Amino acid sequence: MSRRLVLIVEDSRDLAANLEIACTAIPNVEVKVAMGAAQAWALLEDVRPADSLVIVTDMRLPDADGMDLIKGMQQQPLLAHTPIIAVSGDADPSIPRELAKLGVNAFYKKPYSPIAVARHLEKLLDAKPPTA
Repeated sequence: MSRRLVLIVEDSRDLAANLEIACTAIPNVEVKVAMGAAQAWALLEDVRPADSLVIVTDMRLPDADGMDLIKGMQQQPLLAHTPIIAVSGDADPSIPRELAKLGVNAFYKKPYSPIAVARHLEKLLDAKPPTA
């Protein structure tokens, strides 16, 4: 059976919790939280081809750069076309441009509205209907 999954990759427990709470409004969704890239990769090992997966990732993680996580996912056949929303508190104006080149679906600068991000995640999930 297919699942609708949201993976939040965020090292701030408060931000992750706020986004997780906002995602509970998305129908039939399972939310997983990873506090860094290594934990995200461990959780991604459970993803099946039939799953509808979207990811929201911080760009500054304690164990990796968010760009590296995104590029690594794009090299994995099962994850290559996963919709991604990136978030960052970094003021570097090149980040949104670099993310756009990588095909990231959206970028939100911190502080952002968890509800707005959750709505965007829901649209991404709905755009990719799950298969049996």
